[in-house]
Amino acid sequence: MVAYVIRRLITLVIMALVLTFLIYLGMYLTPGDPLTYMISPDALANMDPAQLQAARKALGLTDPFIIRYLHWLGGVFVGHFGYSITSGVPITHILAIRLPATLELSFAALLISSVLGTAFGLTSALRKGGVTDNVLTAAGMLGVSVPQFFFGLVSLLLFAIRLNWLPIGGRLEPGQTGLVAQLRHLILPALVLGTAMTAGVMRYARASMLDAGGKDYMKTARSKGLPEWRVNFMHGFRVALAPVVVLVGFRLPMLVGGTVVIEQVFQWPGVGSAFVDAVRGQNYPLVMMIALSTVVMVLFASFLIDLLTAALDPRIKLE
Repeated sequence: MVAYVIRRLITLVIMALVLTFLIYLGMYLTPGDPLTYMISPDALANMDPAQLQAARKALGLTDPFIIRYLHWLGGVFVGHFGYSITSGVPITHILAIRLPATLELSFAALLISSVLGTAFGLTSALRKGGVTDNVLTAAGMLGVSVPQFFFGLVSLLLFAIRLNWLPIGGRLEPGQTGLVAQLRHLILPALVLGTAMTAGVMRYARASMLDAGGKDYMKTARSKGLPEWRVNFMHGFRVALAPVVVLVGFRLPMLVGGTVVIEQVFQWPGVGSAFVDAVRGQNYPLVMMIALSTVVMVLFASFLIDLLTAALDPRIKLE
């Protein structure tokens, strides 16, 4: 077990380095640079070439690609994450403001989708072929097919504009404080994002439970005279939960950088919208730190999922 953990941690470090190198290379190959975003095209065309070269040198844009990457990587290793090229604000300050908002939205959506998706999936599997199964399956297909932005816009139109039950957007309005005000702003984006993710969890849970229902250990449990509910929930549910845990575990780190659409629709001040602005502005330091955070969380989540899957399913051994 200890050897497995050490080997996986070494692998995670290597994979993180490779992925960050590829991301930095992709940004380097993208046309333009931060100056083309910070300065208007007319002003850029009228700038003296010497001034333009000096501005690029001040931003570190004239160094070779590998030197720039190693300089950024060295800063990360010593805890210096740099400054936003476009605003000059320390990246740690930007992440300290943006990351809690994204984590708040992601955790709420993940909780909604995990609870509803697992419950609906198990109910659908246990009622296979019935009306309940057909209705939930159709709802799941609809949930997978409808784009998140459309679902979000319809929800805004109905609950925020027509009925005026919930705020239109933002995390908090100026002058507002308290948990109640914060929850009122969180409800709509979390429900939209969570409902869109529920369909996928439900399909995984249904398929996994149906697969577990035909296994030999389930037949053995029934042959011992155990009640059907105990066979399903004490034996089938535990094993059927493993694929769902994998899906849910991978979704949280991906949500950190993947809530862009919902954050744009609901004007949520999170990491996703900051990432979009950073990519548009060729803001290398900010793009790389958000990408590094997402990569590390995804890789670490895969490691934890392996351990949790082995704990849920006794047939899986970590070697």
